Amino acid sequence: MGSGFFGEFRRDRVVASRIRGTVDDDGLPELSAWKIAAPVCFCSDWRNENQDPQRETEARLLWSADRLFIRFRCRYREIFDYEEHNERRDRLWLRDVAEVFIRPCGDELRHYKEFEISPHGNFLDLKIAAGTKSILYCDLKSRVVLDPAARVWIAEMGIPMTCLTARFNPLETWHINLFRIEGKEPDRFYSAWRSTMTPQPNFHVPELFGELHFS
Repeated sequence: MGSGFFGEFRRDRVVASRIRGTVDDDGLPELSAWKIAAPVCFCSDWRNENQDPQRETEARLLWSADRLFIRFRCRYREIFDYEEHNERRDRLWLRDVAEVFIRPCGDELRHYKEFEISPHGNFLDLKIAAGTKSILYCDLKSRVVLDPAARVWIAEMGIPMTCLTARFNPLETWHINLFRIEGKEPDRFYSAWRSTMTPQPNFHVPELFGELHFS
């Protein structure tokens, strides 16, 4: 059984652990720092069907007073990405991405933030407000390591707290969901931590976000 909030694996909550020590030269946690963060794993599609362990996603979260850090470890069958590397790119979701949707405490149901990262390090930071999208232009820290031999890519992001909330309080409960997209149509795979159960792939179902706790 996996670890999670209060030591018990829960499919309705994610726990971000406070980072111990300092960040590295990239402004991201050292590899050893991630060991304290409880993993959250998923490999089923957005309807909680068609499990594919070869496309498993593992996510871990850490936090400091200044940033929320997330690390995705993504097993893959193929890479379908833009040729550019390490660039902010709109409509990044049209290729392979790992995504996190976050709604801080007190925000309206349909107002949340969306952060995406691709196997080549391209990224996108969005504000979602009642179905409209706008780029946040955060001072996002990120890096990606692609390991073709192991068929794994690992992505890390450091999101400024100021891009998420005007006043961060680790005692508050936020809301979150995690997603992956891989491959080309008609075999494109849309996976989700919390399934959205829509007839067609749709990640924008904030009613079904899980909880995000800070420890």
